[in-house]
Amino acid sequence: MVSPSNAVHDNADWEAAGVRLALAEDGALATVTLCRPERRNAQSPAMWRALAAIGRALPGTVRVVLLRAEGVSFSAGLDRAAFTPAGIPGERPLIELATADDGDQVIAGYQEGFTWWRRPDLVSIAAVQGHAVGAGFQLALACDLRVCTEDVQFAMRETALGLVPDLAGTKPLLDLVGPARALEICGTGRWVGAEESVRIGLANLAVPAAELDDAAADLAAALLAAPRDALVETKALLQGAGPRSYDEQRAAERAAQLRRLRDLSGLPV
Repeated sequence: MVSPSNAVHDNADWEAAGVRLALAEDGALATVTLCRPERRNAQSPAMWRALAAIGRALPGTVRVVLLRAEGVSFSAGLDRAAFTPAGIPGERPLIELATADDGDQVIAGYQEGFTWWRRPDLVSIAAVQGHAVGAGFQLALACDLRVCTEDVQFAMRETALGLVPDLAGTKPLLDLVGPARALEICGTGRWVGAEESVRIGLANLAVPAAELDDAAADLAAALLAAPRDALVETKALLQGAGPRSYDEQRAAERAAQLRRLRDLSGLPV
């Protein structure tokens, strides 16, 4: 189910595929909730298509998107049926992509559910509890910021299955923790707990489970308190800083600040 918005998609198609998501919009804040707690919010290609559709349908008035999940775990990752010969009902078995002419296109379609969370006109926050494994870890990484519970356990298990993380999670992981630690986390598939997650920059803060929703809401409110265009410019500056030299980044700062000053003065930007 996707609710209360009816403009996103024909929800019956998603429900038939076992996709249960909730979308709530409150002015400039949108909240996306994974609603499959009995399966620890296991994911499927149908869920990824639903998430991509939500991203495409969000109105331009939305400034902050909060991603949360029901139950004890954020997401246990891809539904295990995907790794069986029969695959997930209604979906192409993953093994068939090895010889499919459109394999690259299919995976690119899967990735669309993970890419829009970092778009420049909004800030996204993942509120993560319990386990975030594989695709669940990558969905948390898709967001700009992460608030987690003190019992959280992140793990990237794809390599242990003979695969690679392919849902757009490798770049943000590397940017957050550096290449050596990213390789170690992915290569070993080990658990990364809350204390380490905060220490290495994977999570912004860790709180008791009972405080997760409030902590995420407080962070969203603090972001919404900043003027929208200033926040957009700041996010763009930080996102683009990686490949720039020190002097190039200084020049980008000057250009952004002059745009802000012109805007505040009522001049054309």
